[in-house]
Amino acid sequence: MSAAEVVKLLRERRVALEAGLSEAELRLAERRYGVRFAPDHRELLTLALPVGDGWYDWRARGGERVRKAIREPFEGVLFDVEKNDFWPASWGERPDSFAARSEVVKRQVATWPQLVPLYAHRYLPAAPFGPGAPVFSVHQTDVIVFGTNLLDYAAREFGTTRVLPEGDLDTSGLEPWSLLAFEGYVP
Repeated sequence: MSAAEVVKLLRERRVALEAGLSEAELRLAERRYGVRFAPDHRELLTLALPVGDGWYDWRARGGERVRKAIREPFEGVLFDVEKNDFWPASWGERPDSFAARSEVVKRQVATWPQLVPLYAHRYLPAAPFGPGAPVFSVHQTDVIVFGTNLLDYAAREFGTTRVLPEGDLDTSGLEPWSLLAFEGYVP
């Protein structure tokens, strides 16, 4: 998978692209938002910055939207704890108060690999996860693998027929996101 192939595919699909981020802009975005771009995400953003509906402006012209997207996986889990009875047995006894449940969720989700917004509610794992990371679609605890890697994701999201075989998927080290995606994290 190369980021150049992703950029080519995005251009073919008429996604608006700005000049890529410089190394200084990448470091600034990582500091500003408290994330670390994984290698594939970093490579894409150095070649081109996709812009427009659904994309995140890492140059900070829409900073609050980026911050909200970074918080969204945690807030989605908390929503499902409160509204949909999500409570994995591994978390112990479910506390009676919202405040106590919220603290448990905060502690638990803080141990999960961080997800970095890519497009709409699609996320890539943050560094130190290496190249070839899957792209997750995350809506509360409804998580699916939307691409086995960034190129496969772009092909699926933007409607081409090029899709990599499922055998190329490596989600090791991405639990519990991957467990939610494969319904192995049962409340």
